[in-house]
Amino acid sequence: MKPACTRMFAAVALVTFFGAVWIPAVYAQEPPKVTRQVLLKQDMTIPDREAVMVVVELQPGSEEGRHTHPAELYVFVQEGTLLLESEGKDNVTYKAGDVYYIGPGKVHNGKNNGTVTTRLMAFLVAEKGKPLSAPAK
Repeated sequence: MKPACTRMFAAVALVTFFGAVWIPAVYAQEPPKVTRQVLLKQDMTIPDREAVMVVVELQPGSEEGRHTHPAELYVFVQEGTLLLESEGKDNVTYKAGDVYYIGPGKVHNGKNNGTVTTRLMAFLVAEKGKPLSAPAK
C-alpha cells in the first residue's frame, strides 16, 4: 500500500472508531437524579384521604425542585443528608436518622449537597384523587 493510502485508511478507521464510541454516549440517557417509588397507597378511614408511603432517592448534587403536596408529609431520612428549603423557615440540613414534617400546600425543596445518595422514607396523608405533588408557582 502507498503511504498516502495507508494514512487515509488510518484516518477513516480513527474517525469510524471515535464515531462509534462518541455517538452512543451523546444519545445515552442519563439516569434520573431523583427517583420516587410508591410502596403503598391505601384509602384511610378519614373521609377523602389516602395514606401513601414513598421511597425517595436523590443522587449527589441533585434536588427535587420547588414543589407542594396536597398532603401532610412526614419524612424519615434513612441514608445521606438533605438540605431542606421550606417556605417561611430557615434552611435545615437533615442527616440519617432525622425526621421532619411539612404541612399541606407548603412550598419546599430538598437538595442533596453530599457525596452519597440520600434515601428518604416519606409518608403522606393525602387528599384522595389529587396528584401527590405539584411544581411551585
